[in-house]
Amino acid sequence: MASSEGIARAPVPPVDEAARRAARRRWSTLTKPEGSLGRLEALAEQLAAIRGDARPRFRRKTIVVFVADHGVAREGVSAYPASVTSAMLDNFLAGGAAINVLSNVVGAETVFVDVGIDAEPRTESPRLRVRRVARGTRDFAREPAMTRAEAEQAVSTGAGVAREVIRAGTDLLATGDMGIGNTTAASAMLGALTGRPARDVVGPGTGLDASGVARKAEVIDRALRSRDMDPHDPWSVLSGVGGFEIGAMAGAALAAAHHRVPVVVDGFIATVAALWATRLQPSLREYLIPSHRSAEPGHRLALEQLELVPYLDLGLRLGEGTGAALQLVLCEAATRLLDEMATFEEARVAQRSRPS
Repeated sequence: MASSEGIARAPVPPVDEAARRAARRRWSTLTKPEGSLGRLEALAEQLAAIRGDARPRFRRKTIVVFVADHGVAREGVSAYPASVTSAMLDNFLAGGAAINVLSNVVGAETVFVDVGIDAEPRTESPRLRVRRVARGTRDFAREPAMTRAEAEQAVSTGAGVAREVIRAGTDLLATGDMGIGNTTAASAMLGALTGRPARDVVGPGTGLDASGVARKAEVIDRALRSRDMDPHDPWSVLSGVGGFEIGAMAGAALAAAHHRVPVVVDGFIATVAALWATRLQPSLREYLIPSHRSAEPGHRLALEQLELVPYLDLGLRLGEGTGAALQLVLCEAATRLLDEMATFEEARVAQRSRPS
């Protein structure tokens, strides 16, 4: 497995602008009014640029869900007990979660990665990778969430899993997450990366009431004041208040970009992971496909920081990669329209008249 420093320092290759231009030219030849497919046209052009192919097609879609526990959950920042993380992994493996249903609907494979659950380890199965950094992070309200070495291991773990699925044929990758307390970690990371106070980044997560949100904001503000974090040093932010699954999603995105594989980003937590990764490699942004706008308040800020506009706004706030799964359909639709529609010449349809 390559080191996290190698992942961070190796430049992400530029996307292929010639392929983007060729895709744009092809749109102008197809049997439709110019620009009439709206953002699907720009989506197909971005995918063409990423893949270096003016008519890209995707043969294997994979959703990788990283799962980990958070010590900060002991501060009462979630509506659910920490034991739900482990129970939900069992549900994922049994096929009973929302992401299982949606992955079946969209024809995507799912891989689940235990990157730091605070429970007895499970036996690895075809859909499970046990790559545990530790049994959950520490309570960052009282001490740093992890060491620098653990942060690096989390990022390397995500990169390694991404490489595994890409070597197996994945050419369109989505990431997701599960971990009680991870909206608190993501909110704290966003605050540290942007210099914004907790009130600007905190939300109800999985369903906190007003007093719970206030308690969560107080925990985050306390951590932002007490942890030694520098927004220009992303590693200090991840180790100070982050989560193992957040680091792993960042590593997966970086590894996918190095292989010219598009990265479909899920909701708030996945977007914060992507933002963190772009602080290491700004050119990663060109490989990111934003899926949806979460109901979590901080998500809008994270998207603005990345200058990304999501394709869906359904009020989702579940995580697991559910929004990303729906975006996979749009990615496939956009590229198949570009590839399969007839040209005006092929269909013998007259093009729009030009003024004489």
